[in-house]
Amino acid sequence: MRAHLLGWEIALRDKGKSPNTVRAYASGVRALIAWQQQNGRCGLGKNDVAGFMAAILDGWKSPDRVGTRERHGSASNANLRGRSIRMFSAWCAAEGRTDADELAGLTPPKPSKPIVPKLSDDQLRDLIDACAADKSLWGRRDEAMVRLASEAANRADELLQMDLPGDVDLRRGIAVIRRGKGGKGRIVPFGTHTARALDRYLWMRRKAGLPAEGPLWISQRRKRLSYAGLYSTLRKRAEAAGIPDFHPHRLRHTAASRWLTRGGSEGGLMAVAGWTSREMLDRYVQDTAAERAAEEARRLNLGELWT
Repeated sequence: MRAHLLGWEIALRDKGKSPNTVRAYASGVRALIAWQQQNGRCGLGKNDVAGFMAAILDGWKSPDRVGTRERHGSASNANLRGRSIRMFSAWCAAEGRTDADELAGLTPPKPSKPIVPKLSDDQLRDLIDACAADKSLWGRRDEAMVRLASEAANRADELLQMDLPGDVDLRRGIAVIRRGKGGKGRIVPFGTHTARALDRYLWMRRKAGLPAEGPLWISQRRKRLSYAGLYSTLRKRAEAAGIPDFHPHRLRHTAASRWLTRGGSEGGLMAVAGWTSREMLDRYVQDTAAERAAEEARRLNLGELWT
């Protein structure tokens, strides 16, 4: 399997898959290889892969993940890794690298669907204030990132791949996602508060002698900010703001919920967020669905007939 993995990664990139997607898919195959090495097995047999997914459900982690906290539950991890391995098996068979796709028809465990809570208005305000309290280049950067992500509903990797000078237009209030999930680009809007935060950050960049071209979000090493850097810096800001269990993905959920709460259309949100499936919309706003339904009921005042 290991001999074919690089070829599969190249094929995925050739299909326009994002770097994060390629890494996630390949990690599933690498995890299977690690589990097989521990258990004296090899190959893409259906029984072996089923045993591997069962091990994940029982709490097994690949050696590089021991001691870390998984972002998803065991069922979701088993599903993601199972689907990745199944795609890898199909590709190997189609390329003639294996005699047959032995995993055809294999069904990974059904993933759990935990609710990712949005930030309340007060929490979002406190997070922005925690960033704004730092008047350095890094405080300006973090405030601009939080404001843009919580308004434009972009994915973390889409945010991090933005470049200067063409991906942010302060005059028009739009940012360009060159390649979103599935290789699709789109335009996302932002308002004057976010534009002001971006302008402050860009001014501080120029003042620090940073180039006017290249990555929009710069790390303290003057390189493109990585996801690990984004997670670390915003988690520290969230801790300063008293927000528990923060991760950058909560900003996308927050943007989606705020859009609908303020009367935005579902179609508009799907276009801005880059969703083609109504299922994705429902998943992102399920934590506030009841809250919005109650508010709608109050507006409708259906009991007025009896008053």
